[in-house]
Amino acid sequence: MDMTKAPATAPPRTVALRQFIGGQWEEGTGPLLASTNPALDGEVVAAGAQATADDVDRAMAAARAAARGWAQTPMHERGAVLLRAAACIDANARDWGLELAREEGKTLAEGIGEVSRAAQILRYFGNEGDRPAGEVFSSPRRGERILVTRKPLGVIGVVTPFNFPIAIPAWKIAPALVFGNTVVWKPASTVPLLAMRLAEALQDAGLPDGALNLLIGPGALGTRIVEHPDLDGLTFTGSTGVGRELSRKAAGRGVPVQAEMGGKNAAIVLADADLDLAVEQVVFGAFRSTGQKCTATSRLILTEPIADEFLGRLLARLKDWRVGDPTDPTVHMGPLVSGSAAGGIRTGIRTALSQGAQLVYGGAEAGRDDGAAMPAGDSFLAPTVLEVPEGPASAANTAWRDEFFGPVLTVRRAADAQEAFRLANESDFGLSCALFTQDITRVLSAMDDLDVGILHVNSESAGADPHVPFGGAKKSGFGPKEQGGAAKEFFTHTTTVYLTGGIPG
Repeated sequence: MDMTKAPATAPPRTVALRQFIGGQWEEGTGPLLASTNPALDGEVVAAGAQATADDVDRAMAAARAAARGWAQTPMHERGAVLLRAAACIDANARDWGLELAREEGKTLAEGIGEVSRAAQILRYFGNEGDRPAGEVFSSPRRGERILVTRKPLGVIGVVTPFNFPIAIPAWKIAPALVFGNTVVWKPASTVPLLAMRLAEALQDAGLPDGALNLLIGPGALGTRIVEHPDLDGLTFTGSTGVGRELSRKAAGRGVPVQAEMGGKNAAIVLADADLDLAVEQVVFGAFRSTGQKCTATSRLILTEPIADEFLGRLLARLKDWRVGDPTDPTVHMGPLVSGSAAGGIRTGIRTALSQGAQLVYGGAEAGRDDGAAMPAGDSFLAPTVLEVPEGPASAANTAWRDEFFGPVLTVRRAADAQEAFRLANESDFGLSCALFTQDITRVLSAMDDLDVGILHVNSESAGADPHVPFGGAKKSGFGPKEQGGAAKEFFTHTTTVYLTGGIPG
């Protein structure tokens, strides 16, 4: 059965929010928080009292108390907890995917897919015990071996964003735990329900008390975590401004930081590209998840010979792009996470137009109404395509320069591949890029010339697999990469052991 088309098994209900500290679920003692459905004004998905600074102190103490015992647990046993949690997540993928769609706004199919991806991430790291755990080097001295072993950092602070409320936490928490660290986690307060679901799965899988602590509340809790004397490492995903501030605070205390921050990702379409494929992938990259991905395609660079034809095909595709309730399986794109997020993007669009950008496709907020009628609600925004004509002010246009974090695609034209690569690098960010071409020589040049952490050739700019490194260049990232074998570089430190036995008989 296609799970994305199955009806809801029960009417929506409001879930009681709780904190998870030292292995116990408890009510918060701070101000009340309501997580609302951005597609349906007034529908509360989850509600409860927030955590406070005192709760941070208790969570850090619980994580510190659990750290030694968890670090001494064999890695295969730690991995087995993750594998059991993955099975729990898989069993609940449909129900939790529906909750994700209601809470965050991505479509039901994407919500189910994200929950399943979280399980995949836990399975990958759950098998870490079967991979090499260190290295052995030859010694220049007789009777000696040199070993490089790895130890956990200790207590890890985890701060995660709203846009992937279970997958991004999974790809931080899973490696942190399997390498023997304990965790204090603050998710975005707009998406607390899926955070609870992940913590529940790990608890049900047998994670020891204190190994994972969940604090739901305002951004100030993240600062409290970073400033806490028991913190041994911080992994963060979110805006560049917040990431830099937390990194600065952590660095001042000598705490290592892994930060994945903003993106302004380009898709480059060269003259020899398969245009049908390129149009499809650009649409997916720009407008799936309502453009709320750090790897979303937000800039489109077209070489002149195919620019008009490509735009024509793109607009034809967008006219069939349905915006609406994300739990409706016929909808392609749901709302932004909140009315304030959508309002900020509307302001950005108007600013870009005042700076000389031209509207290619858009809704009422851009001065016209292309495509089907938009649903009511402040959180909805039509897919928008702007073109910035070449000129002295092109690079400074806000739509080309700033991360909108929404369904806005900004186009510029290039004479050839060399100019297209130059335009792609014309950004403070360097997370991801998509290149569409059939010319292997151009691909090899792009690998050298494009300053990004991730390069997709003939596929959308968004997407990441758990077994390979993920992260950006320039202002998109700070510290070691995430995922795959790269995760070990952050969540552990090495000890070099010079091992000599007695004098041989």
